Amino acid sequence: MTRTIVESRTKTAIIGFDQPFCVIGERINPTGRKKLATELEAGDFSTVETDALAQVEAGATVLDINAGVVYNSNPNPNETEPPLMRSIVELVQGLVDVPLCIDSSVPSALEAGLVACEGRPLLNSVTGEEERLEFVLPLVKKYNVPVVAISNDDTGISEDPDVRFAVAKKIVERAADFGIPAHDIVVDPLVMPIGAMATAGLQVFALVRRLREELGVNTTCGASNISFGLPNRHGINNAFLPMAMGAGMTSAIMNPVALPVTQKAIAEKKAAVAAAGIALPDGMDDETFVALFGMGSTKSRAGSEMLAIRAANLLTDNDSHGSEWIRFNKPAPTGGDEGRGRGGRAGGRRRRA
Repeated sequence: MTRTIVESRTKTAIIGFDQPFCVIGERINPTGRKKLATELEAGDFSTVETDALAQVEAGATVLDINAGVVYNSNPNPNETEPPLMRSIVELVQGLVDVPLCIDSSVPSALEAGLVACEGRPLLNSVTGEEERLEFVLPLVKKYNVPVVAISNDDTGISEDPDVRFAVAKKIVERAADFGIPAHDIVVDPLVMPIGAMATAGLQVFALVRRLREELGVNTTCGASNISFGLPNRHGINNAFLPMAMGAGMTSAIMNPVALPVTQKAIAEKKAAVAAAGIALPDGMDDETFVALFGMGSTKSRAGSEMLAIRAANLLTDNDSHGSEWIRFNKPAPTGGDEGRGRGGRAGGRRRRA
């Protein structure tokens, strides 16, 4: 049975067909997050700290670390990204005990992350492009780490699933030439947006089955790609993830956190409620207000995708006696219950999911 081992200094995460689904938290990534990019260039790591803790609390078993900031003061990522990657890795592994995934398109940043990382991180990533193969595979061998293999090559991303399978097979075979076993290759078959390609879901399910049966490799994906550009993306993601798991997918790079409702959204809703002539009880706090109107929560918490994943783990017998499902769905302690033994420590229990 294929098992990919990823480790921190104190904790092991196993990606495997007979294991609970591995959630790789994606939020420590400045791509498309202007505020985070600005903070990182200024040496402010407060959002990184918040995101690391929130993702582990929500159930992430591995954290992806991406330092891909293009500095305004220095647009050369070959100079700026390696030291930033090292700083983020050192910070995050001092805050949480889960293994890390070192994620970069800059070769020197990958190695900087590997040097700084304690344990056995996952490397993200290698593609079928010759230049990338020639640099990344020796790194994988040198540091004895598993690697994400993305199914595109010098010709780009093919819409033909057979071509994507052939690229994955090529990477697995080239890795073997370096003495890297198939169980250390985690293939990303590339999930296309269902809004642009109606067969995208069917394609990836078929690809995952082939990758498992013919190559014997674990798989991952950028889970939210499937719903890109469509309304109610969480609804699509919640259906996609258990279906992908049923096809044999063993991990996903995703956001495990439902972000808190913003003060702006709360203020707008309160104004709408007042305009409708609805009287609220005096002293109602924001958390009660957002719960009453189905807006979510003022606090970070596990997202609905995590509920779908935990349910799928239970249904595929990858949750022993349903213990994680029961822990995750145990009511939060009420006032005065926090100190009543282990049953009141909902946060601690969730962190181990």
